[in-house]
Amino acid sequence: MRKLTLTRLKELLRYDPVTGEFRWLVRRGHVMAGAIAGSINSVGHRQIEIDGRKYLAHVLAWFYMLGVWPETDLDHESTVKDDNRWSNLREASRSQNVANTGARKNNKVGVKGVTTLPSGRFAASIKVDGKQIYLGSFDTVEAAGKAYKFRADEAFGEFARA
Repeated sequence: MRKLTLTRLKELLRYDPVTGEFRWLVRRGHVMAGAIAGSINSVGHRQIEIDGRKYLAHVLAWFYMLGVWPETDLDHESTVKDDNRWSNLREASRSQNVANTGARKNNKVGVKGVTTLPSGRFAASIKVDGKQIYLGSFDTVEAAGKAYKFRADEAFGEFARA
């Protein structure tokens, strides 16, 4: 249940769709009017506290620009979690949002969707609509990566990132 209204948001903050920044219109405790609002949370998103509740800046940007709360996930097309420029935000399903990420930091081969098998070959797999799909085993990491990219492009289109 969201209690923040568009009127209240615009009383407190100004959003610049070109830079993606929110700036305070009023002094908030020790924070001066004109200062960039919010802080970066533990996963890299900017969050802004309004009336005792924390909001993600990209969600506030959507609400500020359209006057409605997003009904789906919002994706940062550039994958930079603090890049809240209006041109960088788009609605996405959870699968599409996850597809628009690079290889995980703990990925030992450095290629998204690819793991090393005990035999020394490389396995490619992808998750689509919550279902893990095995794409095969390959002699090289490059071949496995190509298999992943082909299936990701097919499943996620513009959201695919390999």
